[in-house]
Amino acid sequence: MKVVIILEHRFDRTPDGRVWTQTTFAYSFWLQYLKVFDRVCVVARIRDVPTVAADWQLADGDLVSFAAVPNYLGPLQYLRKARQVKQAVQNAVGHSDAVIVRVPSPLSRLLIPLLQWDNHPFAVEVVADPYDVFAPGSIDHPLRLFFRWLLPRNLRHSCVKAITAMYVTKSALQQRYPCPNLSMGISDVVLPAHSIVAAPRPQAQELDVVTLVFIGTMSQLYKAPDILIKAVAVCVKAGLNIQLLMLGDGQYRGQLEDLAKAENVSERVSFLGQLASGSAVQNQLDLADLFVLPSYQEGLPRAMVEAMARALPCIGSTVGGIPELLPPEDLVPPGDVDALARKIREIVTDPERMATMSARNLDKAKEYRDEVLQDRRTDFYRYVREQTEGWLLEQQGSRICFLTVDICQDRYLVDI
Repeated sequence: MKVVIILEHRFDRTPDGRVWTQTTFAYSFWLQYLKVFDRVCVVARIRDVPTVAADWQLADGDLVSFAAVPNYLGPLQYLRKARQVKQAVQNAVGHSDAVIVRVPSPLSRLLIPLLQWDNHPFAVEVVADPYDVFAPGSIDHPLRLFFRWLLPRNLRHSCVKAITAMYVTKSALQQRYPCPNLSMGISDVVLPAHSIVAAPRPQAQELDVVTLVFIGTMSQLYKAPDILIKAVAVCVKAGLNIQLLMLGDGQYRGQLEDLAKAENVSERVSFLGQLASGSAVQNQLDLADLFVLPSYQEGLPRAMVEAMARALPCIGSTVGGIPELLPPEDLVPPGDVDALARKIREIVTDPERMATMSARNLDKAKEYRDEVLQDRRTDFYRYVREQTEGWLLEQQGSRICFLTVDICQDRYLVDI
């Protein structure tokens, strides 16, 4: 049986037809589905490019193919291409396919009504919270309030109608978007053994220069990179010698660079752009003293788990699944510059506390080792396959029943 997976991610395709990703969802990611399904078809936005950088990773491969959705960026482009997008999504799903939708996603709003019309079963993997995505300060859009009302409503509907749901959090997303059928809390973070360091960081003396690191998209501001830059400026004014490494890219990068200049910290903030996942990111994490993610919204942040796997002390906000990773004393309210600055100063001036955080975070990260979670994911995929096969048998039985009735009626008419 083939599984069709719909997700909100942009891939690139080179002239030879190969599909590439710079960050997540490389070919190795899809192998977990092949433990249960015979083939994988990924439905996602794909941009055609002449070439990709040497450190990009292949996303397609043996038994893993892609159904291209016309590339779009933002609600306006989505609306302009809605008809073509809908047709591409509809064409990608066959009657006998199992379907898993990673939500929230604009593509799900096109596909799920079509599946419901045919009573075609589908599962959801809930990876983010649209209510927090459109929180004040997170996204600058004139329809922010409307989207904050509409998209959570759509997500709740999707979860209610799904045959099963897998959430990346243990409880946070489940509480807002419950599924009345079978549900599981299983992180989609995959930590291979080589990405986890062997021991916590040793306790050091108070740092002469503190290096912070941030990883997140700059296509929108829901990871709050602007809040972090302002907090760094507050710390510098208070006498801390701080450097900030910012990994990520997007349309707001120029605005953030201007903000660093306006706050007089441009020489202390290094914009490193989008780095390929793996060793390039791990090297930057290993150079840092503290990972900071003051997001307005999160599911379960992959970047934070990867930082914890490098035994890095972390600060996060009180949203989504972050409180499932960090204790209350390492959390700050989203959007609060002064609270974040105080927390940074409080931690980096206490070497003993940083050593304790390092050890604790490393132990926590080990819970997300691939071998720990893979069996539960396999159970989820197996349930999706079994439910789909059961539905197909019911459909087949109904067609046989209708055919028998038609034959009997024909015989009756002949006898008359």
